Amino acid sequence: MDDLAKRLQADDQTVLKELFEAHYAHVCATIQRFTAARSATEDLAQQVFIRFWQKRHQITINSSPGAYLQRMAINEALAWLRTKKNQQPDPLPAHLPDDDRHLAPDPAEQLLQQELHEQILQAIQSLPPRCQEVFVLSRYEQLSYQEIADKLNISIKTVENQMGKALRLMRERMRGYLR
Repeated sequence: MDDLAKRLQADDQTVLKELFEAHYAHVCATIQRFTAARSATEDLAQQVFIRFWQKRHQITINSSPGAYLQRMAINEALAWLRTKKNQQPDPLPAHLPDDDRHLAPDPAEQLLQQELHEQILQAIQSLPPRCQEVFVLSRYEQLSYQEIADKLNISIKTVENQMGKALRLMRERMRGYLR
């Protein structure tokens, strides 16, 4: 883990390639749970790795790189869902290509995605105030535990405890949606 941090701090681009090769499929699979469109999944997965590289000097990986990338993938997918929810749907083109990857998403799938998104937002809103604040700063603003501790004037241990509590409560609330 320390080797990874040192390589990231030294701007070693080979570490990004290694992480991409090792975790791209898993990142795609994680994002696919939230999106119906394969092209959106691949775009979001690439964005995860771009953001990872852009934030390499601020990143603190407290678990495995794979778990960290999975968290980033979930955050990226949720952000995409929020953006998509706020946009008006594009009108369908007069003629859809024969390639089925470009077909309009299934309305039932869209409904399920919307329901999942709403359940996630409700689960976040049901968290105790401090847990919710720490969770949002970590997952949506992508701050490190140290940055959260500094911003909220609390210890890193408190941040860790609040995140653990938030994740446990989120898992309980989302039990019916988890595979």
